[in-house]
Amino acid sequence: MNIIISNNSDIPIYEQIKIKIKNSINMNELKEGEILPSVRNLAKDLRISVLTVKKSYDELEQEGYIKTVQGKGSFVIARSKQLIKEEQLKIIEKHIEEIIKISKLTNINKKEIIDLFNYLYEEE
Repeated sequence: MNIIISNNSDIPIYEQIKIKIKNSINMNELKEGEILPSVRNLAKDLRISVLTVKKSYDELEQEGYIKTVQGKGSFVIARSKQLIKEEQLKIIEKHIEEIIKISKLTNINKKEIIDLFNYLYEEE
């Protein structure tokens, strides 16, 4: 697993780690049952505090992404496809809200945005 953190980001380091792992799980790069790097190893690799990685893992466990087994490690757990879809829809919704805000500031009308969306979507 390749985690890159930025010390210059406004996002706290533990949150950057958590986001990267969540995205990897949601994109199926990390699969159910797969073991994550140990807290100590990840902290060593990233040259950060063990407590920072521990906080990331604790929050991932609270949010239902991983399960930590004492003495064995932290593992990706099964997630409902509907729950994953809901989380992705929330992300899309935030992006759409940003698009709406930008379009209103720049006087780009809804039809132009929808036309652009349809064009880009069909290119895929």
